[in-house]
Amino acid sequence: MLKIFLSSHGRLASGMKSSLDILLGNSDHVTVFDAYLDDSRVQDKLDEFYQTVCQDDQVLLLSDLYGGSVNQTMCLYLEKPNTMLIAGVNLSLVLELAIRQDNISESELEELIEQSRSMLRLVKIDLSSEEESDFF
Repeated sequence: MLKIFLSSHGRLASGMKSSLDILLGNSDHVTVFDAYLDDSRVQDKLDEFYQTVCQDDQVLLLSDLYGGSVNQTMCLYLEKPNTMLIAGVNLSLVLELAIRQDNISESELEELIEQSRSMLRLVKIDLSSEEESDFF
């Protein structure tokens, strides 16, 4: 089974979880931790999370910022079996991962990361066009 641990500086992680629950109805296999809001530590929450991980589970660790302290702590867990870490996540990627139940290959993960990058863009509406067109 695929298990996801999403952590961020501040409430970004729980905000994404809230969005997942609205869009998917349920995202129980996504665990979140909002860092630096109290004395709780990312490492302690990860240790607690890994107590729920079975031998056949695949773990995706997701962080908000590459090179940030949350991401650096998560790097320490890359030694764990079946664990991969993705930094700089957006809601598009987290949503794509959260709808999956089964393990994901590294090449599939790379594809999803590329797709999620394409969702980051400057949106412009052409007001000069006389024709009505679909927004997307």
